Amino acid sequence: MKIFISLIGFLLIITGCSERISTSSLTPVKSNNPIVIEAQKHIGKPYKYGQIGPDGFDCSGFVYGVHKKLGITIPRTSIDQSNIAGKKLLPQELKEGDMVFFDTSQKGHVNHSGIYLGESNFIHASSGNAKSVTISSMNKWYKDKFKWGKHINENK
Repeated sequence: MKIFISLIGFLLIITGCSERISTSSLTPVKSNNPIVIEAQKHIGKPYKYGQIGPDGFDCSGFVYGVHKKLGITIPRTSIDQSNIAGKKLLPQELKEGDMVFFDTSQKGHVNHSGIYLGESNFIHASSGNAKSVTISSMNKWYKDKFKWGKHINENK
C-alpha cells in the first residue's frame, strides 16, 4: 500500500505544475497592483508539491496563497482556479494580477497556473529547472501551452 501511495504521489509531482525547460530568471516588475507586489515577495522560494506557503509552494498553491494573503478567496487547484466565474481571457486581454493557466502536459486540460505581470511575463512556482517561484515569458516555451486567463476582483 505504501508503494502504491508513493507511486501516486510521484505521478502527481511529475505531471502537475510541470514544465520541461526553464524560461525563467526575468527581472521583477515595478507595479502598484497588490497581487503583483505580494507575488514578487516570494521570488526564489522553493517549489514544494502540495504547499501553499509561506516557505514553499506548488503552482496553484502559490496563486492561492498570494490571493489568500490579500483576503481574496479562490479555489486551491489550478483546474478549479481556471474554472471560476468570468470571461476566459486571451493573452492580449490580460492585465497585471490576472491569473494565467496552461496545459504544460499537452493533455487537453489545465495543469499549471501563475499570475500575469504584464509585457507577456508571469510569475509562478515552477517544478521545472527553476524549482522555485520565478518569472517566465509567455512568448517562449509557454506560448503554445497557454489556455486562458481570468481576472479576479480584489475588492471582494
